[in-house]
Amino acid sequence: MPTGKETKSLGLLALAGLQPYQPKPDEEYMNEPQTEHFRLLLKAWRDQLRQEVDRTVTHMKDEAANFPDPVDRAAQEEEFSLELRTRDRERKLIKKIEKTLKRIEEDDFGFCDQCGIEIGIRRLEARPTADLCIDCKTMAEIKEKQLQG
Repeated sequence: MPTGKETKSLGLLALAGLQPYQPKPDEEYMNEPQTEHFRLLLKAWRDQLRQEVDRTVTHMKDEAANFPDPVDRAAQEEEFSLELRTRDRERKLIKKIEKTLKRIEEDDFGFCDQCGIEIGIRRLEARPTADLCIDCKTMAEIKEKQLQG
């Protein structure tokens, strides 16, 4: 049974109409077919997020009402607040996707920002915007936990 991250990754691949990338033996890392695979995946993900933003705007315009009952008004405001918070997270994610697409164009995609080693196809399938290898990410999370107390 797939984990939550694997399910999300499979959902992204299905959204883009892609299968997980299967590297061939002795295939060079981040060659043209691999970068094209991730470019398509990231663009499909970005487009889906933009459609969600459009749906939210339409929904909020259509559903906005001035309810006389304060409880109804409060419930609607809470619903809108949650939607806007979600869209704000998605807006930040769109920026991260754009940054990753730029890295693909600059041939800097798929390598760790800290140590420079390959991030790996499987990790990038699970988190296409990853910019750290699993070891550097683990260390960053440990440091973050230590700083928080």
